Amino acid sequence: MSATLQFLGAAQTVTGSKHLVQVSGKKYLIDCGLFQGPKVISELNWKPLPMGGHEIDAVLLTHAHIDHIGYLPRLWKDGFRGPIFCTKATADIVRLSLPDSGEIQEEYARYANKKGFSRHKPALPLYTADDAQAVCKLLSAVNFDEAFDLAGKCVMRYRRAGHILGSAFIEFFLPDGRTVLFSGDLGRFNTPIIRDPEVMESADILLLESTYGDRVHSNEVAIEELLAVLEQAVKTGGMVILPAFAIGRTQEILYMIHQLQMDGLLPEMPMFVDSPMATDATAIYSKHHDDHDLEMEELEDEKRNPLRPRNLLFTRKVADSKKINELRGPALVIASSGMASGGRVVHHLHRRLSDPDNIVLFAGYQAVGTLGRELVDGAHEVQIMGDRIPVRAMIRRLDSLSAHADSNEIMHWLSLFKVAPKITYLVHGDTVPMQTLATRIESELGWKTHMPSLFETVVL
Repeated sequence: MSATLQFLGAAQTVTGSKHLVQVSGKKYLIDCGLFQGPKVISELNWKPLPMGGHEIDAVLLTHAHIDHIGYLPRLWKDGFRGPIFCTKATADIVRLSLPDSGEIQEEYARYANKKGFSRHKPALPLYTADDAQAVCKLLSAVNFDEAFDLAGKCVMRYRRAGHILGSAFIEFFLPDGRTVLFSGDLGRFNTPIIRDPEVMESADILLLESTYGDRVHSNEVAIEELLAVLEQAVKTGGMVILPAFAIGRTQEILYMIHQLQMDGLLPEMPMFVDSPMATDATAIYSKHHDDHDLEMEELEDEKRNPLRPRNLLFTRKVADSKKINELRGPALVIASSGMASGGRVVHHLHRRLSDPDNIVLFAGYQAVGTLGRELVDGAHEVQIMGDRIPVRAMIRRLDSLSAHADSNEIMHWLSLFKVAPKITYLVHGDTVPMQTLATRIESELGWKTHMPSLFETVVL
């Protein structure tokens, strides 16, 4: 039996997850994500894959973040018509987020044509909202923990990854019985809302994310950090602008706000989730009870929705979003995108960054080349929508809040394996974190590791 694995993304970079398994004449693509970040990285989205979309037999998704699903409409545009397997919650989130991604692609192309800054005449979108709607018809939901037969005598099984709602590890069983384990994004233990990552006992081959391979998350308690920022806003009368990923991070913030209200600790203030996608994603989180952990189930038993705290308004219409700009603080605005690379949060930052009474609170990873990264790195002035904006607002971070396991948490999860993989491929990380994690794995566990390069192919 001949089987190969090719790394088509997330190879010595964080985004663009795509891993191609070829076995028994079949081609399976594990994740199908967009490259994000600096131009040199994002332009990889325009380079064709080594095979046509029609050559791929099936796509298997680990979870619904754009860097794992965002290339699907382009794959459809290039001829893919096979099934896309994923968990039930992932399917719901994909149907929500992909059309929005298509609209963003179209809007960017319109803006590029209006301003004339694209070297392509005319600038075209990578794909459209219609392409995204079309590819969503190929989604096929699979239950957790149930073995599922694939063409070519392969078998797959989803196990809980604890990263976001619906996120999963993929156990991929080759025809000879060997197992390739794809970690997707590894979540953290003892986080609210969703269940913890499952303990995996063995795999012959492991693909492991390494986003925070050189970092240990802060020991500060996120809910206490959030409370301190909101209390400071009450004192200054400022606005808190919180860029947050619409899927996962927004719901975690709402959960913490609800808990602070239940404990009688949170000052009364207006709060807004200014994101149609985050609004819909919150409804999806409330729907999928099987993915919830016991703590959230207990709160729901009290007939209190932990994702809808008091004084909170979800805004869908653009007109309602613009009204927020007329308000004076104290108030909290949660808006996407989480890296401030687009969406409504950009307009709020344009309006609020120059006021020293305001606070911008980041609650997640900020990729190189994004506005969020500029701000957390201490920029004194940034460019937003063609204007140079002085940065006078306070810039804060919830360093303890992350959906990705840190270096120690990754090592803990690996230490629970009863049988070590024959080789561990490190993916989904920049070079320094990846190398740091590789050194720890080799020295502390004695495992063999490899850091594949983009488009590298290995024989399984």
